[in-house]
Amino acid sequence: MVSSSLWDRDVQYLKNVGPRRVYLLKKMGVSTVGDLLYHFPRDYDNRSDFKPGGYVSGEKTTVRGVVAGLEEKRPRRGLTITRAFIHSGMERLVAVWFNQPFVRRQVTVGARILVTGKVNSFHNELQIQVADYEIEDGKEMINSGRIVPIYPLTGGISQRLIRLIIKSALDEWGHRLPEFIPSEMLARFVLPETGPALHAIHFPDSFNEIKMARRRFIFEEFFIHQLMVALMRKRSRVDKKNHVYPPGDDRERRLLSLLPFSLTPGQAGAWEEIKKDMARPFPMNRLLQGDVGSGKTVVCVLAMLRAVSGGFQAAFMAPTEILAEQHYLNIKGYFESLGVQVGLVTGGMKKKARKDLLIKIASGETGVVVGTHALIQEDVQFNKLALAVIDEQHRFGVRQRAMLRKKGQNPDVLVTTATPIPRTLAMTVYGDLDVSTISGLPPGRKPVKTFVCSKSQLGMVYREIKKEISLGRQGYIVCPLVEESEKVDLQAAVELKEYLSSGPLAGCAVEILHGRMKPEEKESVMGRFRDGAVDVLVSTTVIEVGVDIPNAAIMAVVDADRFGLAQLHQLRGRVGRGDSPARCYLISDSRGEEPVYRLEAMRTISDGFVLAEKDLELRGPGEMHGTRQSGDLLYRIADPVRDFRALETAAREARRLVDGDPELKKAENAALAREIKARFSGLGFLSIG
Repeated sequence: MVSSSLWDRDVQYLKNVGPRRVYLLKKMGVSTVGDLLYHFPRDYDNRSDFKPGGYVSGEKTTVRGVVAGLEEKRPRRGLTITRAFIHSGMERLVAVWFNQPFVRRQVTVGARILVTGKVNSFHNELQIQVADYEIEDGKEMINSGRIVPIYPLTGGISQRLIRLIIKSALDEWGHRLPEFIPSEMLARFVLPETGPALHAIHFPDSFNEIKMARRRFIFEEFFIHQLMVALMRKRSRVDKKNHVYPPGDDRERRLLSLLPFSLTPGQAGAWEEIKKDMARPFPMNRLLQGDVGSGKTVVCVLAMLRAVSGGFQAAFMAPTEILAEQHYLNIKGYFESLGVQVGLVTGGMKKKARKDLLIKIASGETGVVVGTHALIQEDVQFNKLALAVIDEQHRFGVRQRAMLRKKGQNPDVLVTTATPIPRTLAMTVYGDLDVSTISGLPPGRKPVKTFVCSKSQLGMVYREIKKEISLGRQGYIVCPLVEESEKVDLQAAVELKEYLSSGPLAGCAVEILHGRMKPEEKESVMGRFRDGAVDVLVSTTVIEVGVDIPNAAIMAVVDADRFGLAQLHQLRGRVGRGDSPARCYLISDSRGEEPVYRLEAMRTISDGFVLAEKDLELRGPGEMHGTRQSGDLLYRIADPVRDFRALETAAREARRLVDGDPELKKAENAALAREIKARFSGLGFLSIG
């Protein structure tokens, strides 16, 4: 089918795409023509209005005119300046390009040209520093003279190039795209069809076209996600599981007696709900949500123990190697005294160690397997997988969950998150899951004292950190790391570590941890930090979730205004996990209304659920951290918070459609079934169409 080939067709077969560009596109998450056409603009620039004169210095504008002359200068080595003299009708301007000598071959005297850029006056000459340009040659313009799309990019791909590639794909595929949302639904909600909507969102003729196209794709993303949710929920109520657990045994009682604490009412309540699910003939599909430090791991361990006590296996999947290693050590600690073998599977394993462990997993000798997404690789075969636990659910998409589920015969699935979201939103976003909530913290656990400081107070913060080190405790210093300037931020983190080691924290063992390190390097640093050989860890947000060092009692977050509320709360949760009083310093010089409000909320609120409501209230039209799906169902354009009404509508329509056609076999749903199969091939639970 055409739809299938759209999502299967590799971008390498498109015009203007060679091997290097394939590599760069894949870095952006664009592997197929479908990925490319659904790589939506992040913004638009209106370049359809031309001014014939009256240009103001410092103003960004689009100029339309005729090239009257060209010159190229090389004032110094390594610098080329190309200048084009343009008559716009009323005035003459000089268009200037820096270090783009190829422009001389593309722009010729007499050509009609549109240039966009900032106007300035230089040596009594009116210049425009060119940000973009286009020659008027009778062909459709995509870089000027219209509303121009601005895309999220990666290094090596320019806006001009991505527009050219997307335009080629639209020209080849746009007229062949079948509509898959039922026509009556499109009519009822006044939504454009796929082909016209894709043209409108990439190369619109008006801002109203953009608005209508966005409405369509927001609804489409939610509708398809909610269809998957409804199909999974329907299927989980039909397929019986092939295993029955014992009602409980001595090992569970032994484990509870070995714990240095009693289960909190929240933990006990959640465990009761999970036990009931595990006793049913149909697979469990449950979300366990609880605040940072609420004790979700112990509840997961009890569920895994019930599985292995029945002679089955349990898998525990974590989103990062650091977190998988951390959980492995904790879970192994619980199970060692009970005679249960625990294994760790990650992408960075040595070949022989991996081979030996896979043999033990396949034979059933290893009862509990902890790992990253490496667990869903083809060579990992379980003997009797009965329970799959997925930690930090929002880091994984439906595809990864389904692939782990396929490792067993309809296993029970328990997913967890420490990023609380309001219950009404959770019920829609995680609509295929029953929700258990652990409220409150374990007895004796005190809230982390939080302070907001300016950068001028960093000296005081470093002295406080050094004082904690002198008392035998450890600390974190967190640096922001954002994709747009990753190299710059990484360099800043490295320089901060060097500065601290030789300056304010001289005499302390300071090490750095960041996402670009090799897995074995990360493990080595975390191992030394865990063992107390490292006093202060300078880190990016790789420590955001799950890292558990009880001796860490102090944290400083640099440029805290660059983090969302949920992320700051997760980071703060890395300290205060032991007996010592804990502090968190949020460093920011921002005076913006939203950052100040956010940091004040962090200073005064310690409850993650209250902060989640604040996040919802504060962000409104923005992204709420932790609710976006990752993997194949990533929301490219929709936002569950901003577009909550659309999400509710899509969820209602999806449930109605699945209730009437549980396997999408009806003729009117054939195109929809083909689209889902094309986008999500390989999901074994989908026997539809």
